[in-house]
Amino acid sequence: MLLNQEQIKAIIPHRDPFLLVDEILELDEQHVVGLKHVTGREDFFGGHFPGAPVMPGVLIIEAIAQAGAVCILSKPEFKGKLAYFAGLEKVRFRKPVFPGCDLTLRLELTKSRGRIGFGAGQAYVGTDLVAQAEMSFAVVDRPEA
Repeated sequence: MLLNQEQIKAIIPHRDPFLLVDEILELDEQHVVGLKHVTGREDFFGGHFPGAPVMPGVLIIEAIAQAGAVCILSKPEFKGKLAYFAGLEKVRFRKPVFPGCDLTLRLELTKSRGRIGFGAGQAYVGTDLVAQAEMSFAVVDRPEA
């Protein structure tokens, strides 16, 4: 493990119950590999679906984006900033994710200029691709409280 959840919290602003990355396994300027342990205790399983729990696909995409945010916001020029979604394309859900799964989150930064960037992300359970998306983002200053 390269980063634990406390170290991740020092980089991105997400907190429980919406922090969807437990560990960072690999990290450099262009890519990140993270891990989400899907325990079944997550709040969303209470309603998605009672008796047949499945991780919502949009939260799988969000988990990929959060791992990507660790990559982007760990750059010195973006320390203390926020990364917002600017767009999603070619989103595909391949297989469901159930409690007990370890979700591997991968994102490769494909292009960036200033505070705008693009990435290609995937989520895997084992070697099975479960979701993928191309995403764009904008890095912004945190609003004043």
